[in-house]
Order: sequence, then C-alpha cells, then structure tokens
Amino acid sequence: MLVRSGILTSADGDAVAVENVNADGAVVLVCEHASSLLPTAAGTLGLSSEALSSHIAWDPGALAVSRLLSAKLDALLVHQRFSRLVYDCNRPPESPAAMPEKSEIYEIPGNRDLSVAERYARTAAIYVPFHDRISAELASRAAAGRPSVLVTVHSFTPIYFGKPRAVEIGILHDTDTRLADVMLDGAAEAGRFRVERNSPYGPEDGVTHTLRLHALPAGHANVMIEVRNDLIANSVDQEVMADYLAGLIADAVSSVGRQ
Repeated sequence: MLVRSGILTSADGDAVAVENVNADGAVVLVCEHASSLLPTAAGTLGLSSEALSSHIAWDPGALAVSRLLSAKLDALLVHQRFSRLVYDCNRPPESPAAMPEKSEIYEIPGNRDLSVAERYARTAAIYVPFHDRISAELASRAAAGRPSVLVTVHSFTPIYFGKPRAVEIGILHDTDTRLADVMLDGAAEAGRFRVERNSPYGPEDGVTHTLRLHALPAGHANVMIEVRNDLIANSVDQEVMADYLAGLIADAVSSVGRQ
C-alpha cells in the first residue's frame, strides 16, 4: 500500500501558479479550482475518468475566464495547479470539504479514512503554499503603496443532484458588500444574464474562505464570482463572459475607489 502522505513530488511541480506578475491593475484574481490535475502519488483516487473530468474535480472554464480577465483588467492571477479533490483551497484544513470523502453523487475512495498525518501532509503541500503566495503578493503590493481588490473566479454545474439551476451568474460576498452591490446594480441595469446575490452558494456554505482569509482582515474590497459552466464551455463563450464580467468589475472597482 502506498503511503499517501507524500502527495507531491518534484516531478509534479509547484502547487500554485502566478501569471501576469507585473500587472498594473488594482485587481488580484484568484482561481482556487482551476485544474483537474492529480498528483502522481494520488493515482485516480479510485475515481472513473468521467468523475475526474466532471465539476467535482475542478471548475470547468474558470481558469480560461480568469486568464481573459487578467488580460482585460491587467490583473495579477493566482491559481491552484491541482484538483480540488486532493485539497480544496477554498476550505480551511479543519473543514471536511477540504479533502472530501464524497462530492455530490460520487464517493471518493482515495480520500476515505485519511490519517491525521496524511491530512497534514496535503495541507502542507497544497493549501499552505497556495495561500502563502496570495498573502505574499498582497503584502508586496501593500508595501509598494498599491491598492488591491480581491476577485475569486469559479464555475458551477447547471444540474446539481438532478435539479437544474436557473441562476446564470452568482455574485457572492461575505460581510463586505461593496463590490458585490455595485456589480449587482450593473447586472440588473444591463439585464443580460440572470445574476443573483450569494447564489447558488453563500457564506453559510463556507465558500468565502479565501475572502475571509485575505481580504476582510486587511480591508481589501472583494467579491467571489460564480458562472454556470455551460455558459463558458468554449472559447467564444468564455470571451463573451469575460468581456461582460470585466465591465462589471471595472465599474465596481472605480465606484468603490471613489467612496
């Protein structure tokens, strides 16, 4: 039996990737569920290829949209290089959802009965470097006197536990509603997509961990964006969505900056 505590090797590379490091814009983009890649030592976690390509393993389209937003907003982008199934970087180590034994209808054998040492090793290898890098980037910008606005980008499945979801874009926030309020007003005025506040998830579901960890304590304006993944399934739709979201974000950042 393989010892699952050695979850990353040198061949796997870094847990975190940073793009557009010299960005001049105020926005810092974070994509926690960017990849479906599994470390070599994790094998398949006992899952089928169908499960490993589905939304339980990553947020389809989220990284592509994040990269387009990075270019349009001249924004720094930090993203996770490994599947959320190994460690969900939008959950704290004490959360059962950080290394889930089940996701929607799928049992995850490779996450069953992890020892304390195995959970610690995954946390140290994946979660800590990811959030340390976000902290370092925000601290570097603050030291240079540059403001930072934190925007996290996700996608969600249109059908969950067999039930269709009508919402197309979710604008999520925790206790700081500044960006979300302006973005929701802009979306309502445009009337282009069905955009809802704290949907299909909200703070009560634990999804604002990254915002709570990095934005709220430092007072950075922040928002979490959820896009239904059937709306960003190809490059054309990703470009359309990125244009739409970039407009909402830019207007909100400008508005909050004037407050």
